[in-house]
Amino acid sequence: MEYLQFVIIIVFSPLLQGVIKKLKANMQGRVGPGVFQPYYDLFRLFKKDMVLSHVTSWIFKATPYIVFTSTAAAAMIVPVITTISPFGIMGDVIALIYIIAVGRFFMALAGLDAGTAFGGEGSSREMTVAILVEPMMMLSIFTAAISAGSTNIARIASSQNILYSPSHILALSAFIVAIIAETGRIPVDNPDTHLELTMIHEGMLLEYSGKYLALMEWAHYMKQMLLFTLAVDIFFPIGISSDTGFSAIVLSSGIYCLKMFFMAGLMALIESSRAKMRFFQLPSLLGGAFVLALLSLLTYIMMGK
Repeated sequence: MEYLQFVIIIVFSPLLQGVIKKLKANMQGRVGPGVFQPYYDLFRLFKKDMVLSHVTSWIFKATPYIVFTSTAAAAMIVPVITTISPFGIMGDVIALIYIIAVGRFFMALAGLDAGTAFGGEGSSREMTVAILVEPMMMLSIFTAAISAGSTNIARIASSQNILYSPSHILALSAFIVAIIAETGRIPVDNPDTHLELTMIHEGMLLEYSGKYLALMEWAHYMKQMLLFTLAVDIFFPIGISSDTGFSAIVLSSGIYCLKMFFMAGLMALIESSRAKMRFFQLPSLLGGAFVLALLSLLTYIMMGK
């Protein structure tokens, strides 16, 4: 099972997206779509024909495969239900962040490659947000990495027991904001809109259709579940197995499901209680989260915990 635990993220990431949408709808007094609706949407897109602009280059066609492959590669080095993994030696948080950045870079290029105003706008906004988010994520993770004595994700997860110090609370707060920004959720972005004045992530996908759009959407679901998993691995690692026995794996899988449901509920609650912020206000939010991440690191250095 330790060889295939990354398949959990690939297979069940659309289900997690469906759970978030269902919880969000219930919180807003709506019925909402079923939890399996993302699967139906992906199947429908895979069966549709693609429409390609004659001005696009190989970058536009290669980007869906690069984004999907890079996200799957990132999922392979993150512990899901056990810290024992054949890919654990490659599971460095710095490498993980930059593997994800590869997909973002090609998405921005693809948005520009189509030559549309909306694609260029989305790419510009995406890279602006990335400049603020990536340092925040690194500082948040470094707080836990220093206490574990390693930047290896599996070692961080196996050395922590529970959220226990002020520095970890500050780091977790900053990391939650980073997850919201990386997954394009309210108040940073609205994943359900195509209004040109508000969209960031969707602006880069407007020219995609059919199989290419399905791969991009699926990769986005995987990235979301991957970041949720990374958060619980680092800040709530209690319950993750250090054994590959059947009973240990079953128990760890059950606890992991509860953690993902909690993260889904948290995202739905944030989206239901906050409004979309204007783009020029985002530096204040992301800058404040960066300060929290920096304070978490300084607090740990000064207090030793």
